[in-house]
Amino acid sequence: MSRRVSLPAADDLFRPTSSHEPAPAPDPAPAAPEAGKKSAGRTTGRIRHDEKMTVYISSDELFEIEQARLALRRDHKLAVDRGRLVRQAVALALADLEEHGEDSQLVQRLREP
Repeated sequence: MSRRVSLPAADDLFRPTSSHEPAPAPDPAPAAPEAGKKSAGRTTGRIRHDEKMTVYISSDELFEIEQARLALRRDHKLAVDRGRLVRQAVALALADLEEHGEDSQLVQRLREP
């Protein structure tokens, strides 16, 4: 009996994560947002996301995110994962930027030394 370990082939390691079946036809595109309407406020909930973005944060920032997640669960009976919490926070920041521009909290915080 051979003790040699069988490793996966490169094709197995670098395969697409989506299925090879044709995707169902997409729903008709939603109407463009009316003038003055916010588009940044829309976020996704618990769905499989096609895109990924890696963000490096400090251990203190991660701790604060986890504390917020636990507070949402404890105080507001909202069981959310960290990804959803972060997507919502980003949506809020982008909506504030769109609405307030120069006076948005995002601009103000990014200008801090």
